[in-house]
Amino acid sequence: MDLGIKGRRAIVCASSKGLGRACAMALANEGVHVTLTARGADTLKKTADEIRKANPGVTVTEIVGDITTPAGREAVLKACPNPDILVNNAGGPPPGDFRNWTRDDWIKAIDANMLTPIELIKATVDGMMARKFGRIVNITSAAVKAPIEILGLSNGARAGLTGFVAGIARKTVINNVTINGLLPGPFETDRLRGTAKAEAEKRGITQDEMLAERAKLNPAGRFGHPDEFGQACAFLCGAKAGFITGQNILLDGGAYPGTL
Repeated sequence: MDLGIKGRRAIVCASSKGLGRACAMALANEGVHVTLTARGADTLKKTADEIRKANPGVTVTEIVGDITTPAGREAVLKACPNPDILVNNAGGPPPGDFRNWTRDDWIKAIDANMLTPIELIKATVDGMMARKFGRIVNITSAAVKAPIEILGLSNGARAGLTGFVAGIARKTVINNVTINGLLPGPFETDRLRGTAKAEAEKRGITQDEMLAERAKLNPAGRFGHPDEFGQACAFLCGAKAGFITGQNILLDGGAYPGTL
């Protein structure tokens, strides 16, 4: 299926590994020129080189920096000032007990997982609307639909972004600019391994034992693979997805038991 976005330009945040990397690779496979950003220079270069090798006709730009800072956003927008596609992504805040979180912890979480995507949307959406094409995908979390008790910082910040997007997504679509959320459940990422490690230590079992136990609990009997997530992102960014906006699409192997 040709998604109709060959030659478009995309910014993919936090894209050196995990779900962000998978989204960047999937878009590049569709012929999209991608601007990648992450804090780790070595990992980012490795990912960029892999995408270049797989897609020699695509321009890959790598920007080392922290997208959650004004300087990080400025550098990315300077490299790609008029993107057709924006994939918002940032590492989630750490798990813990809400009693231990300070105001600074909350501000950091909101900055990274709510205000940074809003700032990037603000910087790019008017240009997209003027050009009559734009696709914005916010990578949030399954916790938006089913909050996870130890991830309260993430629950709050990502739900705030979701509420904000619900309003503006209905204003931009008249100009063929869509804004949607992709809500990952358990995917094979560093984030998953990190939370499993913390819980495993509490229970006195190994990380591998914890992961195997979690995988069995999922209706699919496994964790998601990042490539599956990337393909879903690419579809939402496609020319044929222009009638989908303001939606929150859950990718969790059926873990969420509700109907809505």
